[in-house]
Amino acid sequence: MASKTSRDVLSRGLGVLRQAIREQPRIFSVAVVGSVLFGGMIIVSARVVGSVIGEVALPAIERGEVGTGTLALAATALFGISVLRVAGIFGRRLGAGYMQYRLQASYRRRVTRRYLELPLSWHHRNSTGTLLSNANSDVEAAWYPIAPLPFAVGTLVMLVGAIVSLFATDWALALVGLAVFPALFALNVVYSRRMAPRQARAQRLRAEVSGIAHESFDGALVVKTMGREAQETARFAGRAGELRDSLIAVGRLRGIFDPLLETLPSLGTLAVLVVGAFRLRQGAISVTELVSVAFLFTVLAFPVRAIGWVLAELPRSVAGWDRVRRVLDATGEMPYGQRVLDRAGAGPATLTFDDVHYSYPPAEAHPPGAQVLGEVGFTVPAGRTVALVGPTGAGKSTIASLAVRLVDPDSGTVCLDGVDVRELTSASLAGTVALVAQVPFIFDDTVRANIALDRPGVDDEVVWAALRLAEADGFVAALPDGLDTMVGERGTSLSGGQRQRLTLARALAGRPRMLVLDDATSAVDPRVEAAILAGLRSSTAAAGVPAASILVVAYRRATIALADEVIYVEQGRVVARGTHSELLATVPGYVDLVTAYEQAEVERAQESSYGDDVAPLPSGLEIEVDR
Repeated sequence: MASKTSRDVLSRGLGVLRQAIREQPRIFSVAVVGSVLFGGMIIVSARVVGSVIGEVALPAIERGEVGTGTLALAATALFGISVLRVAGIFGRRLGAGYMQYRLQASYRRRVTRRYLELPLSWHHRNSTGTLLSNANSDVEAAWYPIAPLPFAVGTLVMLVGAIVSLFATDWALALVGLAVFPALFALNVVYSRRMAPRQARAQRLRAEVSGIAHESFDGALVVKTMGREAQETARFAGRAGELRDSLIAVGRLRGIFDPLLETLPSLGTLAVLVVGAFRLRQGAISVTELVSVAFLFTVLAFPVRAIGWVLAELPRSVAGWDRVRRVLDATGEMPYGQRVLDRAGAGPATLTFDDVHYSYPPAEAHPPGAQVLGEVGFTVPAGRTVALVGPTGAGKSTIASLAVRLVDPDSGTVCLDGVDVRELTSASLAGTVALVAQVPFIFDDTVRANIALDRPGVDDEVVWAALRLAEADGFVAALPDGLDTMVGERGTSLSGGQRQRLTLARALAGRPRMLVLDDATSAVDPRVEAAILAGLRSSTAAAGVPAASILVVAYRRATIALADEVIYVEQGRVVARGTHSELLATVPGYVDLVTAYEQAEVERAQESSYGDDVAPLPSGLEIEVDR
């Protein structure tokens, strides 16, 4: 079974190398030509060195003098060979390095582009650490054998030339070569087979270590507040220890085989000298030929190692390639259509859900195939505000995701201005509807860059208009460098409410005609939230930022009361709709839910009023209150 697995790894590894050659044939050809030139010069240099020893040095020793012309000719030949060998090394290394790094850059772009094409459901099934490993270390591992590959190909050509040269010299010496060269190749194959499982395990552990580290750093707040530093450190140390042991196993195997690979050519040289001396006494060969063959075996030791380098890295390459192909071959992307909504002079958009059903994919559903939404139908009229209200797990965030086409319905349609969102181009959809999520994401950049996102037409005037509408202009103006203030990774220098208002301003700066707010102001003071929503409803809210239709996932009574219509959902279905006052009068479940939310708000307000009685936080931890 192990032999079968090793043969499979060798076969698949050679397939990866063929893929590399197909993608970069010209660069590979340049590298191979350089390698063949280097190998050819090794064979030629062996002949020249033999001739210099046998026909120049020995006669000079016998005569007691050195002919100047002969010596100059020998020096010129050796110098010329050295120049050509250097040229071969330069071409081989330049071509191999350029090929390797070009493939790595190309596949990093492909993997990243594929990440953006795949739906969120696929990302939910894969940890961030694994995805980082796919785009970084797995891509590097897949193309790691490319560096020695041209050298190995040139070495194979050189070995064929060397065997031909040996047969042309003497059949007995050729038999020594036929014994040593296959033994070297066989030893490299055994090395590759033993190395395969070790390299594969090490590559998998690299991804796991990366994933644990990312979770610990990303969840630093939870780790600290829950006192889990020691446990997280131990969890990381355990997996890092496994990776260490795995890499030590790789190094131990390499330490065993490297001396053997070094020893075989030396044993071949010794065998050549023994057999050559016997053949020399018989008169079958000359001193020149014996020196040439002995020198050839001596200098072949290093180039032959290139074959071993390629074979040794194939298991790691296969492991990395499999992980990269898992991303590139993943299915589930949502292709866009060709239709474009005209934005010139167009006002707020109309959003329509028509008999929408949605179930999570089998890998995510609990139980498999569980329906999240069923028979959902409602309309957000142009210029109107609709509040989406319901208990936890009712499907509100799923509706928000469907509205901006993060996912597609199993059946039914989601339309913007009467056009199925699946028929729209990516640019048209992004320019028409914007989502502001509950958990804001801020880039480690300036305030201006976070809002503008290098979008054409989003200048400072538009940025400030969006900030004013998001009630964020005051705190941004008070920042040390205003729009040029660096906000830190994920906006760590800002409070939760400030981050939410920046992400709202980011959405508004794109001038969307439909705005979807998924509890996007939960960390904002209720009075500020009311001012934001009141401004969003006004058609003259801010110069440069036109009004938009609004679908808002709401919890607070004050927010809900601002909506023109309320959609009440339970267990993935719309059970009631109407104004806030109408639902309060007719839907008991709605009354209970809103009352519970309101009571929770009151309790939080009371707790905040007792701030002077609360024990101080430990040093290093701060809670920012949004103003």
